[in-house]
Amino acid sequence: MTSSHDFFFGIYPYICLTIFFAGSLLRFDRDQYTWKSDSSQLLRVGALRWGSNLFHIGVLFLFFGHFVGMLTPHFLYEHFINASAKQLMAIISGGTAGVLGIIGLTILLHRRLSDARIRATSKTSDIVLLLLLWLQLALGLATLPLSAQHLDGSMMMRLAEWGQRIVTFRSGAPELLSGVSWIFKAHMVLGMTVFLIFPFTRLVHVWSGFASVGYVLRPYQVVRSRRLGVNASMRTSVPAPANQYVAPSKGKL
Repeated sequence: MTSSHDFFFGIYPYICLTIFFAGSLLRFDRDQYTWKSDSSQLLRVGALRWGSNLFHIGVLFLFFGHFVGMLTPHFLYEHFINASAKQLMAIISGGTAGVLGIIGLTILLHRRLSDARIRATSKTSDIVLLLLLWLQLALGLATLPLSAQHLDGSMMMRLAEWGQRIVTFRSGAPELLSGVSWIFKAHMVLGMTVFLIFPFTRLVHVWSGFASVGYVLRPYQVVRSRRLGVNASMRTSVPAPANQYVAPSKGKL
C-alpha cells in the first residue's frame, strides 16, 4: 500500500470530520446571517418542486442508510438479518434512492444553468457544489454492479469495518481497503470531501433541518396581550400611548 492510500483512508477522514464540526460551529457563531439555503424559489418554482423533492428524498435516505449500515456493528443485527440479505437490501434500496436523487439533482442543475435569471444570481460555489454532489451520486450508482458481484456481503462487511475503525480510533483501517475497486475508493474520498467543504457552502442549512426537530419538543410559550388580563396593580407599568401627556413625578424634571 502506498502512502497516499494510508493518507486518504487513515488520516484524511479525521481532517474532514474535524473541519466539518469545527467549521460548522465557527460559522454558526460568527456568520449566522449566512446560515441559509439561498433558495431561488422566488425566481421560478416549476422545476424546483420536482427536483428538490426527489433530490432530498433520495439523499436523506442515502445518508441515513450509509450512517446506519456502516456504523452499526454486525453482532447487533446478525440475529435478524445475515450479511448477504443486508447486502441485497442495500443494493435495492440504495439504488432506488440513488436514482431518485440523481434525477432530482439533474433537474436542479438544468434549472440553474439554463434559466438566465437563476444563473445570474448563482454563485460559482453553488454550481460546483451541485456538480460534486451529482458526481458523488453517479459514483455511488456505479458501485452497484460491483456490489452485485459480492452478494455474500463480504465487501459490505469490509467497508463497514473500515468506517467503524475510523470512528472508534482503532488502527488498521487503511489495510482493510487493499484490493478494493477504485470506484469504491473514489466514492469514499469524494464523500469525505463533501464533509470537508460543508461549512463553507450552503450545505450548512442541513443543520437547521435536523435542529428543527427540536421545535416539536420545545416548551410552551405563554404570550399575553397588554390589553387583556392586566390587573389594577400592573396598570401603572403599562406605558401610555404616544399621544397622551404624562405629568412628571415629584422631584423629577
